[in-house]
Amino acid sequence: MSAVQAGWAPPSGPPEPARQRSWPRWLLAVTVAWALLLGALTWWSVRHDPPTVREQRSLSAADPVVDRAVGRLVVAIGAGAWALTGATVERGCRVTPMADGAALTRGVEVFVPDGGERALLERVAGGLPGSWRAGVRPGADGPRLRADAGEFVAVEGRVVGGGRVRLTADTGCRPVDTELATLLPGAGGETALAVDEASRALGRPLAGVAEPLSAACPGGGRARTAAATAGSAPMSLAALKSLAAGAAVVDLPEVYAYRRGPVVVVADATGEQVRLTASTGCSG
Repeated sequence: MSAVQAGWAPPSGPPEPARQRSWPRWLLAVTVAWALLLGALTWWSVRHDPPTVREQRSLSAADPVVDRAVGRLVVAIGAGAWALTGATVERGCRVTPMADGAALTRGVEVFVPDGGERALLERVAGGLPGSWRAGVRPGADGPRLRADAGEFVAVEGRVVGGGRVRLTADTGCRPVDTELATLLPGAGGETALAVDEASRALGRPLAGVAEPLSAACPGGGRARTAAATAGSAPMSLAALKSLAAGAAVVDLPEVYAYRRGPVVVVADATGEQVRLTASTGCSG
């Protein structure tokens, strides 16, 4: 018969489960309050904070920024010979690895005496808002203007030929949320009439109706261009001299630009087709 140690009783059943500690009420209250605060901040950020990456702005949202940027470029160009260029839309670019998008580019073609390209770029850079941080730097193919129009719209200027400078505003790849045709603003009126007048002076019928283009001016209103082709090049542009009100703005064998009141008309015979443009800038 075995002895039992004094003062110790053998277990009579399974051990009691350990009691679980509950969270203090103050900790639960803090957690709930923090979750509500994060939700409120997220809601406010989505509706009020500016986008932090380009992919957060759609093509339709970027289009007005481009429109205003081109108008700013027109003002910075001043009284030279220029014409708005048609909008181009590059489809099929990648917004994210899983989503396609499109990029919109609009701009201005400027004509200057041969050798005056860099001076034009520097004048334009100096006429843009300081917040754009515009500057002209040397590049492999000539001087380049670069600026930031805000909301991830890039502005560039480059020499595309003797006496010819192209200024552009580019959205980069964006989500497409609208019909692309709605991004191509129109014009008309006296610019279309000036193109028709120039074609009749040259004895060349227009190839269709003049294409209307426009851009928003900083002070209101719109800069406008009407553009059309008038037969194959080369050809003499001398017949246009009778239409010029005063001295020609540009007078080269293949480019002639002149003013008719507030309208600047450019005849460009450097390509396969003679291109006629008539433009009115921003007042003030």
